[in-house]
Amino acid sequence: MSEEKWPGPKGLIPVTDGREDDANVHNRRYLDHMLVEMRVIDSVKPDLHTKIFGRTYDTPLMMPAFSHLNKVGENGRMPMEEYALAAKQLHMLNWVGMESDETFARIMETGADTVRIIKPFADHDTILEQIDFACDQGAVAVGVDIDHIAGKDGGYDVVDGMPLGPVYFADLKEYCQHSAVPFVAKGVLSVTDAVKAREAGCAAIVVSHHHGRIPCGMPPAAMLKDIKKALAGSGVAIFCDCGLASGYDCYKTLALGADAVSLGRVILKPLLQEGADGVICTVRQLNNELSEMMMYTCVPDTSSFDDSVLYEKQL
Repeated sequence: MSEEKWPGPKGLIPVTDGREDDANVHNRRYLDHMLVEMRVIDSVKPDLHTKIFGRTYDTPLMMPAFSHLNKVGENGRMPMEEYALAAKQLHMLNWVGMESDETFARIMETGADTVRIIKPFADHDTILEQIDFACDQGAVAVGVDIDHIAGKDGGYDVVDGMPLGPVYFADLKEYCQHSAVPFVAKGVLSVTDAVKAREAGCAAIVVSHHHGRIPCGMPPAAMLKDIKKALAGSGVAIFCDCGLASGYDCYKTLALGADAVSLGRVILKPLLQEGADGVICTVRQLNNELSEMMMYTCVPDTSSFDDSVLYEKQL
């Protein structure tokens, strides 16, 4: 991938037009109509430390698996490196989407614990090679976007000139067995796929519609209770993303059953305007909001969320 110059801290990279797609609107409405019961007697300041893939982080919030932020800033770093540096300073898990091996290596040089997510390329050897490269670079985990298969023309999608293809159960099982680190299925939006991912050997799933790959898809947050029930006792970690704009959203998503949650557009503008500093400021605010809600509901740590505090407001 080419690395073009971008305006630096005061400029924006045109990676998104900022429009809210239909799928994210559904998730936004679902979270907004979820009300929280207050429980304050015996409440204490919560401990946000969270274990993910056997490692302990300072927060259950995770960086998003952004892709294609390949502009180089005035400081010589790309936004992908900037939010990795923020993740390292905040001691939170970093995620990376579709990037070249060269870019991924630069991100790993920041020292941030990082998960690499790979596209479902039609050429499966490319997937295996990128799994191996990620493992060699010290990735905490690696995975595949199982939901990025179809294009708008009704055929398999093509990204950066690279044809994508289907993800069969046998493929997923092969990737899990091939990987030297935990393997993740990203883009799960049903109990059916969650169970298949478990049976294939995935260590974790990301409940997600990939910022609206299916425009009329269920809100990811709405799927969490059923998926958590289906995976109970399996040891498979459940992560969730899509449209989380505050620590309050993160609280609701964690209470619904996620073990950890990925941020997204909420850090994009501060990332592109202020680099790592903007991301750090935003994440600290979200952590404060999450801690506030945990105190108001008597949740002492991130293993003690209780979905009985949530009520669906009648619309």
